Parts: sequence; C-alpha cells; structure tokens
Amino acid sequence: MWTRLTRILRHRWQSDDAARRAVPPVLLDKLAAQVAASEARHSGEIRVYVEAGLPLSYLWQPASMAQITHERALAMFGKLRVWDTAHNNGVLIYLLLAEHRIEIVADRGLNERVALDTWPRMVESMSAAFKAGDFEGGLTQAVQEVSSLLRRHFALQTGQSNPNELPDKPLLN
Repeated sequence: MWTRLTRILRHRWQSDDAARRAVPPVLLDKLAAQVAASEARHSGEIRVYVEAGLPLSYLWQPASMAQITHERALAMFGKLRVWDTAHNNGVLIYLLLAEHRIEIVADRGLNERVALDTWPRMVESMSAAFKAGDFEGGLTQAVQEVSSLLRRHFALQTGQSNPNELPDKPLLN
C-alpha cells in the first residue's frame, strides 16, 4: 500500500510542464526533422512519446513499475495507432519522466526480424543519458538506433517512397 501511495505522490508531483521542460520546442522540431529524414530511407514509422507522470488508474495497480510502464507503453502504442502501418513496422519510443523509464515497442513486422535482446540493450544504452537529464542525447540516440534497424530490415528501394502514415513530431504529456 505504501509503495502505491509513494508512487502516486511521485507522479502527481510532476508539474504539467515537466515534459515541455525536458523536451523544449527546439528539441521537438529537431526530433521531428530527424524522424522525417529517417523515414525517407525506410518504410517504417517512428513515434516518440514523452510523459511526465502516469494517470492515476495505472498508479494504483499492485504490479511492479516495470510492468506498469510496459503496459502504458503498449496502451500508447495502440492509442497512437503505431500498430496501424502498411508494413507492420511502426516503433514507439516511450519515455516516462517520473520513473526515468524507457520502453521501446515495435510492431510485429520489425519485432520478428530482430533478436530478443535488441530492445532491452537499446534501452540500457539510452538510460544513462536520460538519468543524467540529457533528454536530447538520449532521444536522438534512440531515434538513430531505431532508424538503423528499420533501414537494415525495411530499406526503400531506388525510386520507392514512403508515405508518411504517422506524424513525425514527438508527443508530450
């Protein structure tokens, strides 16, 4: 019970503009440009979602924070329609500021082509940047690494184009 109360306080303590402070408008524009440039070279779609704190319905669950964060990332993957791409190769990069947690959720088209430890290794390499408050470095690295995987497995052929199925600009909440 105390764990859940502490969790609730930590997430409610986050101000409404915490995500905007972590990812200011200049960085939003940089990341959107990076995603657009990446998507011009492969058929995948990348979404970035930064959330200051979780909704109360998630915080009261008796599960571990790792499970709750994963559940929230999966929910946002669906809500943002990252799963709804022509080649089933959308990827969500999810950052939860209150817990300093990162989740990467990939659709089945890409997920079945990469090793099981790919996403946890990628998250681990980004964690240091996020924990140090270097959100620009961590998010830039995340987009670069996801882009590299998408280019390897879903590269566009000469003359082929990739219609933009999802917005490029990261979402903040």
